[in-house]
Order: sequence, then structure tokens, then C-alpha cells
Amino acid sequence: MNDDQRTAVMADIYLLLFLGLFSTTAVLMTLTANLTLNTIYLGLTLIMILMTYFFGAVTGLTANLIFIFVQAVVMIYINSTHHSTIPLIMIFWLIMPLLLSATFYGMTRNLTKLQAANAKLRGDIMKRGAFDERTDLRTTVAYIQDAQVFIETNRRFQLPVTTVIIRIRYFNEIKRMMNDQQFTDLLRLTSDTISATTRDNDITYSLDQDNPTWAILLFSDTPGAQIAANRIKVAFEKNLAKSVSLSSLEVLLVVGISAWDPDKMKSPYDFMNNGIKATEYDVAQS
Repeated sequence: MNDDQRTAVMADIYLLLFLGLFSTTAVLMTLTANLTLNTIYLGLTLIMILMTYFFGAVTGLTANLIFIFVQAVVMIYINSTHHSTIPLIMIFWLIMPLLLSATFYGMTRNLTKLQAANAKLRGDIMKRGAFDERTDLRTTVAYIQDAQVFIETNRRFQLPVTTVIIRIRYFNEIKRMMNDQQFTDLLRLTSDTISATTRDNDITYSLDQDNPTWAILLFSDTPGAQIAANRIKVAFEKNLAKSVSLSSLEVLLVVGISAWDPDKMKSPYDFMNNGIKATEYDVAQS
């Protein structure tokens, strides 16, 4: 049982205890004939429960202790001035408000923990959806969102927008010759090379790791994107030769360049897929 499951179980247990105590209180109230005191005490109990909920356990405990003291004063007053006694069964009001406040607080505290855990989980999902842990690059989710911004900028200001798609030539054949560590090293080396070689305002993405695919969004025309792609290829060859685990492998990059064309493309997916298709026509040179 993980922490979230344990917290959920505890919340359920506190809820059942609270309902059980409240039902017991209702039964005990029917067994006493003092309607006025029961009504007043019940109202004060609900107030103390709300105080515990909004202001915390310390405030709720303080309020309950004050309530116990007030009950003692009321009993002494009635016994001494009216020469009457309060039924002994009314003593349940000394302990029930405290128990009700404690179980309600326990339930809400565990529910708050669950809410915090769910919020963290949503944040992690969003983060993992936008960033790849193995390469520290933004993923397809972020690429599509950012590409839409690039496309809108192109529409408003007529700035040329291109995407560069990078893949590993004959990856399936190369993968059979690599172990897991070499595969991880290759992903990291390629990602680091692309990130280090591109300009500060160019954004790099990891689109796929099964068939490793990287993308770059640039405010540039096709010739400018080709210069950037060639620079990446050269830097990759140098870094590959320096790698202890990968230098024995012949790894080449293939590049596809796609310029945004509003007449032929309707969405960022068309933009990306056109770049991926273009990698098939890049003849990598060794």
C-alpha cells in the first residue's frame, strides 16, 4: 500500500468514526429530556467543528476546552441556584464535541493531503508531458504548442519559420549493435550536440525515442536552416569521435527541413510531418 492509498484509507476511517460519533450523539440526545441544553450544545459543537476545520487543531482544541469549562460552570450554576440536577447522561457533551472535532479534523487533513498529492501528480504529468527526462529536451507536446506560436508569428510579421528534423541513419540496424548504456549515451550525445550547436532563440525538442527523432524550430529561411543542420552534423561527428562508448560505431545523422507554407499546411502536425518526410531524402555523407 503506497502513501496515497494509506491516506485515502485513513480519510475513510475518520469519516466513518465521525458519522458513528454523530449518530451516537443523536441517540444520546433523544435519551435526555433537556431539549434546550441539547440544542445549545449541538449548535456550539457544530461551531467548534467549523473552527477546527478553518483554523486548525490548536484552535479547535482550545475551543473544546473552553466549552468543557463552560459546561462545568453551567452545571454548578443550575445546581446551586435552581436546586435541580442535570441528568448524568448529559455528561456525554463533555467528550463528544472533542471527539467529533478530532475525527472531522483527521478526515479533512487526510483529504487535504490527497488533494496536494493529486495537484503534484497533475504537475508532474504536465512536466513530463512537456519535458523528456532522458534528454532534458521538450517533447512533442511542447513542440506542437510552440510551433503554433511560431506559425502565428509568421502570419502576423511575415517572419520565415522552418523546422529541422534530425534522425539517426539506419537506426534499427545500429541499435542491434548497441547495449542499453550505449543507446542512452547516444541519445544524450545527440541531444547535447543539437542544443549546444543551435542559437539561443532556436528551440530543440525530442519527438521520439523509439526511433530517435529531434526537432528544432527556427525563425529562418530554408538556406539558413540548412546551414544550421550542417553545423550540427559536423559537431556531431566530432563529439562522436571523442565518445569512449560510441566511437567504434558508425553513426550518421539525416536531416529534413520544412519551411512553413500556409497554402500547403494547415496545422503544426503538417509542419512536423513534412520535416520528418524530408529526412528520407537526405543522403548522409560519411
